[in-house]
Amino acid sequence: MHEFKIPASITLAQGILESGNGRSILALKSNNHFGIKCHKGWEGKSVYHDDDEKDDCFRKYAYVENSYNDHSEFLTGRKRYAFLFKISITNYQAWAKGLKKAGYATDIEYPTKLINIIEDYKLYEFDTVKKSDLKKYKKEVEEIKQISVSVATTTELSSGKIHTVKKGETLYSISRKYNITVLQLTEGNNLTDNSISIGQKLIIK
Repeated sequence: MHEFKIPASITLAQGILESGNGRSILALKSNNHFGIKCHKGWEGKSVYHDDDEKDDCFRKYAYVENSYNDHSEFLTGRKRYAFLFKISITNYQAWAKGLKKAGYATDIEYPTKLINIIEDYKLYEFDTVKKSDLKKYKKEVEEIKQISVSVATTTELSSGKIHTVKKGETLYSISRKYNITVLQLTEGNNLTDNSISIGQKLIIK
């Protein structure tokens, strides 16, 4: 919000709405939480899904945060959204209506849906967070991360049920090692496919 001047409530509400609370196929398999299509000039990876047309081209991201960053750059980099940045950053209602007016979505109820999400979850509270307050939030996040790492390490040492992926391993080879099925590995770790990476921690049940 402080970098791109887009209300945090709007970014969060769009991410929630467009991704189906993070559960849409586009979000799960492509980390695309805003339904942004390829458009002219896109040089990144792409996937195809039926939308306004059959096999519409959508952007695919390596990480979710890339999707959020691209969403901000998408809005700031196109002239049709320029008028939005003249609206107060705390006026989420006007921003929601302006996005529909600029053609972000074809759904006539789009502004209402965004506003309802913002008000139901009080997302407007994020719009008043000052830049000077971010250090405090970052510190709290880091503390939570440290606690999470500590808990994971303790679990690994005490139960021996966390496997760290090594070079050359596959889900199949890991499943054979622990005498379980690949399906148990994918479901137990919320994996959407059989892709794993070196250093990744897997829960063995």
